[in-house]
Amino acid sequence: MKFLKIWLTTIMLFSLWGSAQAADAVLGPGDVLKISVYNNPDLLIETRVNDQGGITFPLIGPVTIGGMSVTSAEQKIGGLLEKGGFLKKAQVNILITQIQNQQVSVLGQVNRPGRYPVEGKRSLLDLLAMAGGISVEGGDTVSLIRKRGDKTSKEVIDVITMVRTGTLDTDIELSANDVIYVERAPRFYIYGEVQRPGPFRLERGMTVLQALSTGGGLTPRGTERGLVIKRRDVNGKQVIIDVKQDDLVQVDDVVYVKESLF
Repeated sequence: MKFLKIWLTTIMLFSLWGSAQAADAVLGPGDVLKISVYNNPDLLIETRVNDQGGITFPLIGPVTIGGMSVTSAEQKIGGLLEKGGFLKKAQVNILITQIQNQQVSVLGQVNRPGRYPVEGKRSLLDLLAMAGGISVEGGDTVSLIRKRGDKTSKEVIDVITMVRTGTLDTDIELSANDVIYVERAPRFYIYGEVQRPGPFRLERGMTVLQALSTGGGLTPRGTERGLVIKRRDVNGKQVIIDVKQDDLVQVDDVVYVKESLF
């Protein structure tokens, strides 16, 4: 019996939380609404908010509700019904059956790129989860692009560090029309006398020895003596650097393994 009471209380709290979230939602073009008036079943309609933020409601005609909260829109429609003399007391209820205007774009290296609704409060990690998570080609950081008025901002967030350290200060709450872009993971290249030459994902703190291991190790003709990296300097000019096994590999480095002379 005690468990049943706890379960019912939990369900009630979630129900109230969901109602509060719906009441806070801002209506906009493309949203599909189911509107009812208590004790007046003939006024039940399902409609879509047009590009101008308006709908057409029985008896009162066109009503602009774009940019309004659900609660405010309910009060506006109810007030028009009462003001027009159609009802003495109009108790209007709006249910959003499909949200179109409150969406965030998740692009780049995620498993399911697309536009996702931000119903209530949604954070960066919430949206990444909705998009199926970062793909195997994705990097450790994501770019959050936001437009507020005439200003556009871009913030780069290190998701891996945030999760590993449990520091969720940068798990930012998102708003409609924000854009999340997951970059491709940084790469390095290895060629010469290795088993699997080609491009590979560059892990954090990767050494030359680890790069050799990623390339499958040396061929029977390969040697670890005379390892070099071809790297672009600040001016974009390619330079050749002699390296040791414990030197760090950088983004877009080309590791070259020479053939043994013996």
